[in-house]
Amino acid sequence: MIKLRLQRKGRKKRPFYHIVVADSRSPRDGRIIEQLGRFDNVSENKELTYDEERIIHWLKIGAQPSTTVRSILKNEGILYKMHLMRWGKTDEEIEAALDEWRTARESRSSEKDSSRKAQQKELLKAEEKALKQEIEKKAALAAKELEKKQKKESEKEEVTAEEEEIAAETLVTEAETKEEVSETEAQETIAEETSAEVVTEPVEEKTPEAEDKEVVTAEDEPVAEVETVEEKPEEKALTEAVEETVEEPKAEEAVTEEPAEETKAETETAETPESAAEKTETAQQTVSTDMTANDAIDHIKNTSVEDLEGFVSDDEQRVTVQRAWESKKAE
Repeated sequence: MIKLRLQRKGRKKRPFYHIVVADSRSPRDGRIIEQLGRFDNVSENKELTYDEERIIHWLKIGAQPSTTVRSILKNEGILYKMHLMRWGKTDEEIEAALDEWRTARESRSSEKDSSRKAQQKELLKAEEKALKQEIEKKAALAAKELEKKQKKESEKEEVTAEEEEIAAETLVTEAETKEEVSETEAQETIAEETSAEVVTEPVEEKTPEAEDKEVVTAEDEPVAEVETVEEKPEEKALTEAVEETVEEPKAEEAVTEEPAEETKAETETAETPESAAEKTETAQQTVSTDMTANDAIDHIKNTSVEDLEGFVSDDEQRVTVQRAWESKKAE
């Protein structure tokens, strides 16, 4: 049985086909009777060349086309022409019918193209809406997290301020108690020393003769000059110790103020890793899902395949972006 079929030619992943007449028992790439045309559906132009007269000749003889060759001949109007010839139409009638058929086919193809464009626009709009909704949800979640962090930080600051106030109050009370204790101790020591210095002498009974002698001696003796009372070294040491105890709380207050500054520095250093982590998260690589469909398609067209590695993620479900990526890889 004679058949009209395609014979594969070309190289790996880049084939083209010859329209040939061959015996149905011969292999695909085997012996042929005649070559009738060439068909290339891989290139963008989709080249198709054929000898119409020879095809009609073989069809009249009884050659049967394969399914792919039949679809090609049907799209080109050859089968319709054979049908008109069998009905006994003249050449002029056949050409007029073919012209009408071709105009109708072109109008259908234009309608299909317009409908496809409309469908693509609708798909793009739907994808953009979905992306906007996702972005809004992410922004709302981020705002909530920021509010929670700010509340926690404000609570921590309030707690630290209260602790500092309490610490300052305790230091003041301790200093006051120390001053009171030092004053009382100083007063007690001074009282003890003065009581120790006072010497109690026994009262002697005086006779009239002794009294007359004392009167005489008192008149004869010169008047003693008033001696200035000088502080003893023991009393000076006590007064200096009291002054030092009064000044010690001030030094303790200065010492207590330094840990507060250290705690502030520690809180500032503790806050820096969180800010660094947030900066590293914003510096991540962009993916097609983070962009709109139009922007992603333009990015794919304007960049090379090597630079687009990892750009189209596995989560990408938009048909337009996937088609653009497949066409880019095919180039």
